[in-house]
Amino acid sequence: MPFTRVAIPAGTSPAHKAAIARGVHEAMVAAIGIPEDDFFQLLSEYQPGDFLFDRGFLGLQRSDGLVVVQITLRRGRSDAMKRDLYARIAANLGQAADIRPQDVFVYLNENDFSDWSVGGGRMSMEITMQREADA
Repeated sequence: MPFTRVAIPAGTSPAHKAAIARGVHEAMVAAIGIPEDDFFQLLSEYQPGDFLFDRGFLGLQRSDGLVVVQITLRRGRSDAMKRDLYARIAANLGQAADIRPQDVFVYLNENDFSDWSVGGGRMSMEITMQREADA
């Protein structure tokens, strides 16, 4: 179960926000195999001057439209899956929201299944085990 935070420039329209969220989610479904209904994203706008970054780091030319995608997920995806994820996110955001690939910054935070509680004050692993036992 990934949880995604996306930082976007202030003034991004609701339609572009939805397109960004769907583009990131569709990439995760295709590249790392999450279920379609596993959709939890928090979008935050940043004001000019709130996000400072090097516009030319690693030879890429970034603009004021930089979008940052932070995905927290369980560990275990291969490097090939991660490469595919990054490429799909950049491609989807380009197609859906006209965001340049150079303006898509993605990073992952990996943890274990026991590090999640998705509601009810219960460890997600316990909920999953109970659902499997009840099935």
